[in-house]
Amino acid sequence: MRRTFAATVSRALDDDPRVALVLAAISAGMFRTSAARHPGRVIDVGIREQAMIGVAGGLALTGMRPIVHSYAPFLVERPFEQIKLDLGHQDVGAVLVSIGGSYDAAEEGRTHQAPGDVALLDTLPGWTVYVPGHPDEVREALGAAVPGDDRVYVRLSETVNRAPFPVSGRLHVVRSGSPRSAGVVLAVGPMLDRVLEATADLDVTVAYTATVRPFDREGLSSLVAAAGNADVLVVEPYLRGTSAHEVAEALADRRHRQSGLGVARDREVRAYGTSVQHAREHGLDTEGIAKAARDFFLV
Repeated sequence: MRRTFAATVSRALDDDPRVALVLAAISAGMFRTSAARHPGRVIDVGIREQAMIGVAGGLALTGMRPIVHSYAPFLVERPFEQIKLDLGHQDVGAVLVSIGGSYDAAEEGRTHQAPGDVALLDTLPGWTVYVPGHPDEVREALGAAVPGDDRVYVRLSETVNRAPFPVSGRLHVVRSGSPRSAGVVLAVGPMLDRVLEATADLDVTVAYTATVRPFDREGLSSLVAAAGNADVLVVEPYLRGTSAHEVAEALADRRHRQSGLGVARDREVRAYGTSVQHAREHGLDTEGIAKAARDFFLV
């Protein structure tokens, strides 16, 4: 996904004089050619993440389209005040593109982990949030985001699904359950392949989205109606329960049960380890998802 991001943004810099790239040292080596070709539009502020967002806000106020990139904690958490004020309060747009996900860089320690990034942006209005599950979806999300003027967050991951789906903002039915199925499992971004494997022996509808904000409330309501059972399990690659309020709004007109899988809220994993080990610890590997799905649907 990171290579696809770099290639897509490099082409955008060549094709659109409005586009500017703002970095804080991270991934600068991937844009050396672009920096030489467009020295005024590839800006590396060094390890100054608050300044990175401030520069992006200033560029946007002049009519430029800034793309801002770093690890998720350095892009969203550390400069959150600047995101809130320099972009949101000024009502200007930018495209924020993160790497590292919740714990992709687990070997770097807690400083490089940000499972709360989407939940944090959820406190601000007007954000579109893409969580791609395949490099082709990265290309499509950026293709939709870069020409605009709104505020967009694109969350890249090292976990990749086998096949891409259109990044349309709508939920996609990947596997349909029977008319008397146990309910709906919504897989977000890179969680899809694990969800499909984990629920292979369950009569459930599996839906997918790479666009988590705005959330397709109408689509979920329709899926639940077709499934015949208003039980919904959401599997997200970040903080557990991040989309619980969206599910509640989507199904506000009917009695329903919902459960969420994601990075634990009630404890912190302090071991470094690998991303695979962290996924297992949070129940986000195939075995963990299978157990949670059985416990939720087969009650």
